[in-house]
Amino acid sequence: MILPIEAYGNRILRRKCEKISLKDIELRDLIENMWETMRFANGCGLAASQIGKAIKLFIVDTKSTFETLQPEERLDYFEKNDYGIFETFINAKIVSRSSEPWSDYEGCLSLPEISKEVKRSWNIAIEYYDSNFEKQTRTFGGYTARVIQHEYDHTEGVLYIDRINALTKKMIDGKLKRILKGQVETKYLMKYNK
Repeated sequence: MILPIEAYGNRILRRKCEKISLKDIELRDLIENMWETMRFANGCGLAASQIGKAIKLFIVDTKSTFETLQPEERLDYFEKNDYGIFETFINAKIVSRSSEPWSDYEGCLSLPEISKEVKRSWNIAIEYYDSNFEKQTRTFGGYTARVIQHEYDHTEGVLYIDRINALTKKMIDGKLKRILKGQVETKYLMKYNK
């Protein structure tokens, strides 16, 4: 089922999310609905808070992005032998980040029509449970690490615009106000705080 995405201004996007019980029988249905919602919105990641659930759950699809890039472009965004991922992250915790910063543009389904440059770590190590409820500890780099960090931030109540400088944020103030008023059009369902 395709679900509406919470728009900027909805308080749930600022909440620190709670851990999930792996025994929750509705979890598989929720994850399936998240994948369907993300695909419909043409996203590469989606956090549960973006669909109104303040729980530590997000999904990431960087495999689709990898497949759209030309071979010569891939090394700018993906590490060698990294072909992107199609992964579910439950109760994730980033355990380490490289100090090597990498700036690139990011957008967010909750902040339509806005894309700004954000600094992120090139490499991260993360512990999480996957869609089979098996514990994983993995290291990711490049674009995949960027998307994971973006979605992980959602579970901490942080939006990517919190990571841009004050001047840049001031420059997008008008667009943020339009989102708050529900004055943006998207090809996917949005839930505005009216």
